[in-house]
Amino acid sequence: MKVAVWATERVVGCKQVLLVGLLCLLTGVAFAQPESDVNKADQRARSVTQVVLGILSYARWPVEPQQLRLCVVGPTEYTDDLVKGTTQATGRPVTVRRLLADNPAIAGECDAAYIGKLTSDERSRLFASLTGRPVVSISEGGDQCTVGSLFCLRVGDEQVSFEVNLDSVARSGVRIHPSVLQLSRRKPAAP
Repeated sequence: MKVAVWATERVVGCKQVLLVGLLCLLTGVAFAQPESDVNKADQRARSVTQVVLGILSYARWPVEPQQLRLCVVGPTEYTDDLVKGTTQATGRPVTVRRLLADNPAIAGECDAAYIGKLTSDERSRLFASLTGRPVVSISEGGDQCTVGSLFCLRVGDEQVSFEVNLDSVARSGVRIHPSVLQLSRRKPAAP
């Protein structure tokens, strides 16, 4: 079962969007008003970073890592800001490293995987290696959400949204806070 969630990148405070509000309140992450000298690609990269960090803040691993290890797998469009490394609002540091899709370290050395463009064979092998492992997987392209990712991003000029694959969440061994799953059932009405 897939459930969609949306968040707009033009949110100035935490009250304008339910999910962003909850993310802001629980994680301390706030969306900034786009600056005139910042191009849209940079703004999308920052928004993706904020959404990814928000998602990760709702995850609970069977053994909580002192330092969260996020692996970027495959070519990506929106990880320029994310790969700089960061700290969650809780103060837990997040280390980010790039790995090839066939790297066996992904299954044992990554708490989360941000997945870019992969061939269907690479994707199949990656998810086979993650089976039974507590790894939060976030796909950059929303079309892969039926293939094993827990979360699938949809990045546009005006918003960053994501879908939740509840079947994958249930099989992952990682607990996701129920408030996020409840909020994920709400999405904007079609124009």
